[in-house]
Amino acid sequence: MLIRCIAVDDEPLALEIIREYASRFPALQLVQTFDDAISAAEFMRSTHIDLVFLDINMPDINGIELARSLSSKPIIIFTTAHKKFAFEGFELEALDYLLKPVNFDRFSRTIKKALEYYRYKHSRKEESDSLFVYSEYRLLKIELKDVEYIESLNDYIRIHFANAKPILSLMPLKKVLEKLPADKFKRIHRSYIVSVDKVTAIANRKVQLSSQVELPISESYASFIDEWKKN
Repeated sequence: MLIRCIAVDDEPLALEIIREYASRFPALQLVQTFDDAISAAEFMRSTHIDLVFLDINMPDINGIELARSLSSKPIIIFTTAHKKFAFEGFELEALDYLLKPVNFDRFSRTIKKALEYYRYKHSRKEESDSLFVYSEYRLLKIELKDVEYIESLNDYIRIHFANAKPILSLMPLKKVLEKLPADKFKRIHRSYIVSVDKVTAIANRKVQLSSQVELPISESYASFIDEWKKN
């Protein structure tokens, strides 16, 4: 696995630090660095890039504007001296923020997350054992074996676990279902997806989960009952 990346920053020292840190990871190929966003945008239009280290405060076009302009978005890691851009980054689904001056330990943790996310994006969902979602301005890795059910709340979903607090994420239920292994998770209602392994009983058109939570099965998804009996 080789992740092709670029770094964009108008500070030469910041680019040198990214270049030096990236060289310590065999999986990263830093193919180019740029000191302005316009040159970086032109490069990315003609060259495939998997990941970009992107400074936010730059003249002419800042990092937020550059990220918004990309039709095909690579993994984005913002580098900034300010924390105030969290909401904009959340909207753009940035993987992480590196606050300047960037230290290597923090850089290393971010790259570990980037490698996991890259593998996740390029794996078949039937083979994936995890899910990445954005919650509270962070990209979180969810282990699918821990998920009990997922609840729809209009434009949001709430992911429920048997032994942990639920997580809220801005995502429609239909979209998260597309990311899940079809044999492991089933929709039983317009508002619910359940982990098949966590269903312990079905009675009176309701599923009972391992935590004793009961959820309704709607008429549109009644076929789940027969499918579950075959397992």
